[in-house]
Amino acid sequence: MFGKYLLATKPWLVAANVLSAAAGYLFAAGGRLEAWPFAAAMAGITLFVAAGCLCNNLIDRDLDRAMDRTRGRVLATGRLSGRDGLRLALGLMAAGAALLLAGANLLSLGVVAAGFAVYVGVYSAWLKRRTPYATVVGSLAGAAPPVAGACAASGAFDVQAIVLLALFSLWQIPHSYAIAIYRLDDYAAAGLPVMPVARGVAATKRLLAGHILAFGLATLVPWLCGYAGRAYLAVAVALGLGWLGLAAWGGTDPDDRRQARRLYLFSILVVCGLSVMLAADAVPRVEP
Repeated sequence: MFGKYLLATKPWLVAANVLSAAAGYLFAAGGRLEAWPFAAAMAGITLFVAAGCLCNNLIDRDLDRAMDRTRGRVLATGRLSGRDGLRLALGLMAAGAALLLAGANLLSLGVVAAGFAVYVGVYSAWLKRRTPYATVVGSLAGAAPPVAGACAASGAFDVQAIVLLALFSLWQIPHSYAIAIYRLDDYAAAGLPVMPVARGVAATKRLLAGHILAFGLATLVPWLCGYAGRAYLAVAVALGLGWLGLAAWGGTDPDDRRQARRLYLFSILVVCGLSVMLAADAVPRVEP
């Protein structure tokens, strides 16, 4: 039973979000780390993200059954009932809220709850089945964990939180477009109007490259604002240029899905590298 519950929460996606949340916290903390607030914030955000993933699986059960890569999910197959899944999601949310209120602050809870609402209520339940631009809205939910981590550390929705919101939202869009091209047959079979289904692969590739360029420029902002050091800058520039180069020069590959898979895998390297450097090379806060 534990295994079924765990699989329903998309554990790999949860782990990636926790990494970005930890990066947001340490970036905003500027090198100061208090064990209990950090642990409570990470645990609370983890539980909220897990609840969001579980609710997404609940909403998408019919879509998952239509796609090869997802038809074996525990909620799609009925190995975990919708009622049990909903009970688990509510329990995870309650525990996450309690931890954030006890160890972090109300603002961090508000941010992660807003991310949950966007991901579950706006993206999953409404826009995903209606418009190819759902990815743009959904990207805001993807940025909620690092922003919540930053707010847990600083207690304020300040410039650093806004920078994180821009960075992780801009990363999410080309990452999602790459997945959509790579898994085009699955999305078409499910009738989902993702960008390559609705607008074509060529148009999606142009949008993907444009968003990578915007993301690369945004990664300069933490250094320009004095929030991160030169080591961060060097890694961010290298990752941004590498991702953009792969999108541009990889365009000569006649197999669009093979190229999209490379872009998707490289995007994971990008977000992991960026998260690590935001945390490791954050400029210490100067207390007034």
